[in-house]
Order: sequence, then C-alpha cells, then structure tokens
Amino acid sequence: MIFDPLFLLFMIPGLIIAGMASMYTHSTFEKYKRFCASSRITGAQAAQRLLSAAGIFDVRIERVGGFLTDHYDPTAKVLRLSPDVFDGFTLSAIGVACHEAGHAIQHATNYGPLGLRSGLVPLTNFASIGSYIVITLGFLVMSREMILLGAILFGVTVLFSIVTLPVEWDASARAKKLMVSCGIVTAKEQEGAAEVLNAAFLTYVASAVSSLLMLLYYLLRAGVFSNDRD
Repeated sequence: MIFDPLFLLFMIPGLIIAGMASMYTHSTFEKYKRFCASSRITGAQAAQRLLSAAGIFDVRIERVGGFLTDHYDPTAKVLRLSPDVFDGFTLSAIGVACHEAGHAIQHATNYGPLGLRSGLVPLTNFASIGSYIVITLGFLVMSREMILLGAILFGVTVLFSIVTLPVEWDASARAKKLMVSCGIVTAKEQEGAAEVLNAAFLTYVASAVSSLLMLLYYLLRAGVFSNDRD
C-alpha cells in the first residue's frame, strides 16, 4: 500500500494537535521568561530547595544541553536541567525545575504510576521500533495478521503515553504546592509558573491523543472493526 487517504485522516489531526500544543508550550515558556521571581533564586536552587524540604539528599542536579530537555533520571537519581532552567531566575525556569523535582519526590515516595512508567520503558523502546517494522511488512505483503501484531506492539507505546499523564500531572501538582510553601515564589507568582506547567502538560495529552489515533488506524486496517476477514 503506497498511499492510503485514511491514513491522513487519522494522522493529520494528531499532527495538528501536537503542533499546537508544542507552540503553546514554547510561547508560554517564553512569556514567563520575562518575569523573575522575587526570591531571586535560580531553577537549580529552587529544585534543590524542594528536594531538601522533602528530605531528599541523594539526587544530583546537573546542567544538560538543549531547550526544555529537562528531565529526572530515576535510574541514576539525577535531575538534569537545560541551561535556561538551571541558571534562570524566571518563573518559567522555576516552574520547570520544580516540576522535575516533583518527579524526584515521586521516586523517593514510591509513587505507583512513576514506577509503572519506568518499568514500561524497556518494553516501550522495543515496541516503538518493532511495531513500525512489523506494520510496514504487513502492509507490503498485505497481511492483516502482521498489521494486527504490529498494532499490538504499538499499543504498548500508547499505554506508555497514557500512563505518563497522571505522572506528569502529579509532578506539576506537587510543584505548584511546594514552590509556595517553600518560599520559592509568592502565591501571585505561582500563577505564572503554574501556567507554564499546564502548557507543558498539554504536550503529553497531545502525544497520547496522536498515539491513540494511530492505533485506531492500524486496528482498522487489521480488520478488527470489520466483519470481513478475507
């Protein structure tokens, strides 16, 4: 199958949603880069304050290159912050840094969904590559069985994106609460930092929706929703 109009019907909405979410996140981050917190502490210092307040002293905070490449690595217990976040005094920097610190707190308190997501990483890495190979071969040889097998593998990546949602939401919820109680931002400043986190969360929602749309397309092409099994 060289061209399938139905593929575009499922793919284009996902691309539009993901693109809009990404642009909104970027614009919101840039907007609040213009506002500095009255505490005048950097993102790295804000993250460290949250970790210390939670009694966590075995997590390193490192600088990592790129834009919004911030993440927490639970296997190494390292919180990596992009330059704008690590060194920034802005509400954007503090919001992102506190969010990542929220993941470290999740890890320290054995937050269930985070453990599930971490456990799914190896399988997801395999499935994300294997699914496309199997699905492509299925289309080339016109085998519904192979397409279905690929769709099942792709379903693992969809599950991962869905499990990610409560993990990211909870990390942001922790950050929004703790950044005020720890004296990092005022209640008024928290509103701006929270807007950054809400925008970032939309990118995960968009990713989950896009993945789900593609899974539905593969299942449709595998004949799951059809009585025709020939």
